[in-house]
Amino acid sequence: MAETAENREGGTEMESYGGFADVYDLFMDETPYEEWGAFIVKCLKEQGIESGLVLDLGCGTGTLTEYLAKKGYDMIGVDSSYDMLDKALQKKERSGLDILYLCQDMREFELYGTVRAVISICDSLNYITDFEELAGVFSLVNNYLDPKGLFLFDFNTDYKYREIIGECVIAENREEGSFIWENSYDDVSRINEYDLTIFKRIEENGLFEKTEEVHLQRGYTFSEVKEALEQAGMVFEWAMDADTRKEVTKESGRIYILAREQGKAKPNDK
Repeated sequence: MAETAENREGGTEMESYGGFADVYDLFMDETPYEEWGAFIVKCLKEQGIESGLVLDLGCGTGTLTEYLAKKGYDMIGVDSSYDMLDKALQKKERSGLDILYLCQDMREFELYGTVRAVISICDSLNYITDFEELAGVFSLVNNYLDPKGLFLFDFNTDYKYREIIGECVIAENREEGSFIWENSYDDVSRINEYDLTIFKRIEENGLFEKTEEVHLQRGYTFSEVKEALEQAGMVFEWAMDADTRKEVTKESGRIYILAREQGKAKPNDK
């Protein structure tokens, strides 16, 4: 059974963003969510989806989920981090929007029925570090889409991790808190390890609380992701460089892909 964020207990294998959840929105305040949201709405409307159920897979603190709900979509948000969903629920309480949040691992998520579209933005799928598991997530997406339903997602490429962020350190310091984000990329496994150190100011005494997290993401090639979609039984529609909005090249760091449902696997299908 699906588990709502409101009554969730325990954790999941993929859960992360524990301490970082408290400062995530603070340090992501320059992320172009409005631009991303407008792009998503444009893509959906071009395909005739102007309303109805939409799943935000890997929804995090719910910023894009809220954006789409305000645009008239009936939103469901799925994320494996209870801490991130707690922030999403706080936003929901303030906005009064009717959004269903489910605390689930995307590798085995369950819905009560099908949806018109699934979105997964901001490199959520890179947390799936095994190719067969990625294809499995795509199969689940296909299973929970309406006939001819749409799957719009992005992912960071192997090129981005290897050539751009793989061995760099990102740090930011603000009055409310600070973080240090150390990246290390393994060319063989193609796993990027984020060693994240967070310092959050405690309002009561002005001191800083330190927490540490380790995140693992895999860099995929464009051809690998297309292969995973094909293996899942989905139809590839188009792809574009997410930063330039132009044709995908070997130097594309983040890629948008639109895929479509084309029938469900039969029970005896392998």
